[in-house]
This record gives sequence, C-alpha cells and structure tokens, in this order.
Amino acid sequence: MSTETTAVHVTHETVSKVGGIGAVLHGFFTSNSYLEAVERSILVGPLFTTEGSALERLGENSEVLYSSLDQFSNTGYAHAFHKIENTYNAGIIYGKRTFTDPKTGISSSPEVILIDIRHMDKGPINEFKRRLFEEFGVQSNMFEHLWEYEQYIRIAPVAIEVLKAIGAAGDSTVVVAHEFMGMPTALAAILEHNYNFRTIFYAHEVATMRRIVEEHPGHDTMFYNVMSKAYDEELCVNEVFGDQYHYFKHSLVEASRFCDRIYAVGDYVMDELRFLAPEFNSAPIDIVYNGIPAYNISLEEKLASKARLQKYCENLLSYKPDYIFTHVTRLVRSKGMWRDLRVLEHMDKEFIKQDKTAVMFVLSTEVGPRRSQDINQMESDYHWPVAHREGWPDLSGGEANYYTAIQEFNAKSRNIKVIFINQFGFAPNKCGKKMPEDMEFMDIRRGSDVEFGQSIYEPFGIAQLEPLTFGGICVFTNVCGCAGFLRDTTSGSPVRNAIVANYTNLNVPCYKDIEDVLKINRNERDKIEACESQRVAMQICLQLPKNDKEVEELLKSGYELASKMSWDIVVKHYLLPGLYSMAEKFEVV
Repeated sequence: MSTETTAVHVTHETVSKVGGIGAVLHGFFTSNSYLEAVERSILVGPLFTTEGSALERLGENSEVLYSSLDQFSNTGYAHAFHKIENTYNAGIIYGKRTFTDPKTGISSSPEVILIDIRHMDKGPINEFKRRLFEEFGVQSNMFEHLWEYEQYIRIAPVAIEVLKAIGAAGDSTVVVAHEFMGMPTALAAILEHNYNFRTIFYAHEVATMRRIVEEHPGHDTMFYNVMSKAYDEELCVNEVFGDQYHYFKHSLVEASRFCDRIYAVGDYVMDELRFLAPEFNSAPIDIVYNGIPAYNISLEEKLASKARLQKYCENLLSYKPDYIFTHVTRLVRSKGMWRDLRVLEHMDKEFIKQDKTAVMFVLSTEVGPRRSQDINQMESDYHWPVAHREGWPDLSGGEANYYTAIQEFNAKSRNIKVIFINQFGFAPNKCGKKMPEDMEFMDIRRGSDVEFGQSIYEPFGIAQLEPLTFGGICVFTNVCGCAGFLRDTTSGSPVRNAIVANYTNLNVPCYKDIEDVLKINRNERDKIEACESQRVAMQICLQLPKNDKEVEELLKSGYELASKMSWDIVVKHYLLPGLYSMAEKFEVV
C-alpha cells in the first residue's frame, strides 16, 4: 500500500469520545502500525453546536485553522472553502486534533472537518438524494423528517468538495464510513466517477439486528438461533422478521454492500451483515476486532486499588468484603444487567457455605453527571448511593427500574450486596465524602476481581475486557465480539481470566425450525438464563483467586493476554490486510 494513503474517517465522534467509535479512533491514532501505514488521517462530521468560542470548536487538544462561523482563517484553503460555502450555504470548521497514548507517549494530529448544515440550500441536497435513490435505492423521502438521518445526508456532498479542496481526493484516499452516519459520505464518494475514491464501511454494529434483539422479549436467546436456522435456509432478515425498510438506519447500512470493503468488529457482526441481504454473501467482509489496553502493574498496586474499594464498601455498608465485583457500563437494555443479579443469587448461596463476602459496584447512569453538591446532599440526606430516591438529581426512570431489582436482590442476599452508583465518573469529587480521598477512576478497573458484562447485544465489548490486564476475571457472553478475539488469541483454549456465558444454548430438542425458535418469549428465556447463570456462578467461584499468589498469577496471565490483543496487533493482523488487498485490486484495475 502506498505510504501516501489518506484515511478519511466519517463519524459523529469527531471532537469527543462518546462510545466505541471514539475508542477505536483513539486506538488507531496512537498505534505505530497505523501511523506507519496511513500518512494522512482526516476526521469528518457535522457541527453539533454553535455554542462556545472558536478555540473550542474541535474539542480538547485541538487547533482551529479555519471557521466560517467565527470569521477566522489561518490556512491557504480559505478561498476554496468560501466557494464551497457559497454553493451549499454551509459552514466549514477546519483544523487539527491531537491524540496521545499516556502510556506509550505515541501521538498524532489528524485533520478535522466539521460542517455546519443548519441552513443549507435544498437544491444541491435534493439532487444528491435523487442520485442516492437511482444508484443505491436509498429512499430519503421516507426519512427527511428525522434529523438523525438528514444531518448525515447533508454533510456528504460538502465533505467530498472539502476533501477535493484540501488535496485529499483520489485513488490514495480511503473514505471510512463509521456506522450508518458515515454511509452517505461513502456513497457520495462512490458517485464521484472522476475521482477514484476507495470506500470502507466500518460496522461497529448492525443497527437492524440490534433493534430486533433489544425489542424482542426473547432477546439474543431467540435471535441468534433464528439467524442460524435462516442462514441454512438462505433467508434474509426481511423474510424472517418482516420489512425493515421503514427503519432509516437499515437503508443506509444495507447500502454498504456498494462499498469496496466492509470491516466488522466481531464474528456475529459479520454474520448479521450476511443476514441483512443476499448481496452480502459475496461482499468482501473482514473481521477487525477492537483493541484493548495492556498495562503491567504490580501485585502491590493491584491490592492497593482493591483496598480502596474495600474501604469504600466498609464506609457504606460497614463490612470489608473479600471480593470486589464491578460492572462499568451504559444503562441500556442491550447490556443485560439483570443477568448479573441472577448470577449473584447463585454465588451468594455458595459464599454463605464458604463464609466469604463480596460487594458489586455498578457504575452506570442514563443521564449526564450530577453536581458534586447534589451528590453530597443526597449522601447526607439518605445515604446515597446505598439508598436512592426517584427523581432528579437522583434516579431517572430507567435507573429507578434497575434500582428496584437491586433492592430486591439486596433484601434477599446475605453475603453479597450491590451498590448502584448512578454517577458519571468515579472519584471523591464526584461520588461523595464516603469515598476514600485517594480513590481514582482506575481503581475500579485495577481493584476488580470480576468485571461483569453479559450483554444481549454487544458487537465487541471493550469495557468488558478493560480489567483483563489488571488480573480481573472478565465475564461476557458468547455473542460479544470480544469472545471471538479471545478465541483467536488463545486458539480456543480456556483461560482463568475469562468466562464466556452462553444464553443462546437451547439444549432442548423442541426447537426444530425457525417458527419454533421465533416463539421463544421471556418465559422461555428466563428458564435458559436460570440454568446458564448457575453455571456461570459456579465457574466464577471456582476461578476466583484464593490468595495473593493466585492474584499474582491472574495478573501475569491477564497482562500477557491483553498484550496480544492491543491496537497494534489489531492494526497489523486484522485492519491492514484488507487495506492492502483493496490497494492491490485498484492497482490491477
């Protein structure tokens, strides 16, 4: 591949890390393997807010070189930008943002392009929508009322013109569409017949399948068994679950078949794409797992972090637990958080026999950060986070529902208790005076004995594996993409640092065809979860370290495993082969 390769990443996470895509981009931009292969990286996305100063437009660690919004220019591209702005009645913000890995010191500064599309002229956009329909079958007229759809359509033609203006258009440029948000720009690149853009759809999920899994009461237990049988019968999602074209994300993701290549972050994501439409069976799809952090810490550091967490529990519940369990996650249905409680119910019975104790810290919220003064007031008034009350600044609707389940568990359990910290962040200035003053966020990662993450839909699951390098036991499901990466890394051999739950194992003969599996409801899923949660609980009890020597062994094996799953490994062995293959294809043509 040419050392002059330009990668254009189109995403909603251009100026801040919101979720998995931001983590992926940070991994790439601080990976030597990526930086050696890609000479120029560019981030493209919509401008979400006009608030703040010109210096804040591109987020932290950034430099603004041009902003039509602020009448600021420090670049030779200004004249070309003016012409684009006049053609589309759009605004352009251009500059650079620096990414740094604090561990390695590796740093890079990709260019950033934000497009202000609030007042764009309809003429050029309607023409683009017409071509999207004629060339790719995308019916924008069905979704124009949805701003989540419309904004990514609008940035596409402008983004292509800006790429031309800054000399980033041609056969050395790869437009990487991260999820449905980037697809309009990738399709706009394909429509540029005078420029030999290459295009990649980076599937961090398959939105159509996520929605089905989350909304159906059978969740993953139903869906992945149906998909397996549908594959044998050569059926696609529309034939099994009905017409999906009314869902705006579906139309854009299905159009990814027109891209030169597709990257899937997990094995099941690739299978879900094949299930999307028959055309994907012949599409070039590569599995490109996410990387995970690898930090080598000492036994003393591990135990010091655990001691702070034990002290926090003692301050809150008046006992020092033998084990620390954690779940750091977003509070959404896909995370399957009720499964943690089912596993803990079985573990509590076993811990009573063993005379062992544990606490589980669940760090999750579905809203933004609470103010420190509100946290302190709740802590003083009613012992937050041990107790909660509905309504702001405490429990939101979804948090209240989850807390009800925790209350029931805590009322019944004896040796294991759950503390629900519905706050964004994990430090004394954010979580109250009961937290040890020297606590820091990484303590909840370093000090954890077990990290739970039994999702019903999880394309990869970086968070589930973050404690791995610190000797934690990571519990996740077989449908998580990280399970495939673990299998590849260990050649399928079991490891003490990971436990894979399988809630899709029907293990009964009555589900013979698709119609039978489609009938799996909550009652059927509950039975399967009850059986599997007991197995997982006993496996955790078996693999928990019994002394410091075993903790040290888990530290060593966890770090060795994480080192083989780094971003450099991902780029070398999973990302670049697809890029090389695509480059060779274009050279032959």
